[in-house]
Amino acid sequence: MPPRIALIGLALFAASIASAQSPAYRVETVATGLAYPWSVAFLPDGRWLVTEREGRLRVIENGRLLAEPVAGVPPVHAVSQGGLFDVLPAPDFAETEQIYLSFAHGDAGANATRVVRARLIGNALTEVEEVFTAGPWKDTPVHYGGRMAWDRDGHLLIALGDGFDYREAAQDLASHLGSIVRVTANGAVPADNPFVGAEGVRPEIYSWGHRNVQGLAVDPADGTVWSHEHGPRGGDEVNRIVAGRNYGWPAITFGVDYSGAMVSPYTELPGMEQPLLHWTPSIAPSGMSLYRGDAFPSWNGRLLVSTLVERSVRLIDVASNAPTQQTLFKELGQRLRDVRVAPDGTLVLLTDAADGQVLRVLPSR
Repeated sequence: MPPRIALIGLALFAASIASAQSPAYRVETVATGLAYPWSVAFLPDGRWLVTEREGRLRVIENGRLLAEPVAGVPPVHAVSQGGLFDVLPAPDFAETEQIYLSFAHGDAGANATRVVRARLIGNALTEVEEVFTAGPWKDTPVHYGGRMAWDRDGHLLIALGDGFDYREAAQDLASHLGSIVRVTANGAVPADNPFVGAEGVRPEIYSWGHRNVQGLAVDPADGTVWSHEHGPRGGDEVNRIVAGRNYGWPAITFGVDYSGAMVSPYTELPGMEQPLLHWTPSIAPSGMSLYRGDAFPSWNGRLLVSTLVERSVRLIDVASNAPTQQTLFKELGQRLRDVRVAPDGTLVLLTDAADGQVLRVLPSR
C-alpha cells in the first residue's frame, strides 16, 4: 500500500475508534457555587429547586441560579452528615404550591430526620408544617437517610438511616431507625401499611433492616419501589422494596466494619431479603432515579445510581435477577450526590463539593 493511502487509512481507522468510544451524551454546566448540593426537583412551570446541605433552598429559573435563597426554610442541624436533604414537589403542586423538605432536626444531643411541607409562594415558604419526625431521637450526626418519593397511591415514602451507633435498631420494629416509612401527604398512617394495628410496632414502617438509605425511586410505569443503601466497607445494596419485608441489616450483610471487624457472619438468614445486587468495595451510592424518557431511549427502565467514592453514575438493567451495569460520567472526576431525570428526559447531576455544580446531560448533537 502506498504510504499516503496507508496514512489516510490509519487516520480513518483512528477516527472510527474515537467515534465508537465517544459518549452518546454531552454535559453542560447549569450552575456553580452551591455548597454541597444534595437534591434537585422540577416544578411544572419550568423552575428547578436545589437543596444545599447547609440549609439553603435555591431556585434555578430560565437556566439561571437566582442569587437569593428561598426564605422561610426551617433551621437544620447542619453538622457532619446532617443538614437539608431532599426536596419533593407535591403531585398537585400546580394547584397547591406545596413542596416537601427532609432535613436533620434538633441538636447534638438529640436529633432526628424530619419532613415538613410548605407552600412555595414566589421565593419564600409559607404555612410550614411538620409531616413526620423519626423516632426515637439519637445523638449521632450521621446516617439520616432523607430521600423521599411518591408511591403510585399518592403516599409519601421516606428513607431513614440507622444512626450508625444504633444499627441494632434497624431490626427493632419499635424504632424508625433503619427503615423506609410510608405516610399520607399530611403525615397520617395509610390504612394498608403492613404493620397497622400490630402491637409495639411503629405503624409508619413500610420496610426495615436498612443501614442508610439515600436512594429511593418509584417506577412510574408499574409502581415498583427501588432503594439503595450504603454498606460499611463494602456491602452497598440495591433492593426491590416490598411492603413488610426485612432487608437484613445488621443481621446479614456483605460488608465489614470500618475497623475490619466482622459485622455479621451471615450474608443470608431465613425471613430476610437478599439485595438485587451489592458492591464490594463500596462505591458509596448517593442519589437514584428510574429512567423513563425519550432523550436516551436505550436507558428506559434502567436505574441510574450516582456515586461518591467511584465518582460515577451506574446505569443498571434491572430486568433480570442478574442485572448488568454500565459506568457513566467517570470522565467528570466528580463526587456525584444526585442524579435526576428532568421532564424532557435529560439528566441533571449534582456534584458533592463546597463549590458544587448543577450539570445537565443531553444527547450528543
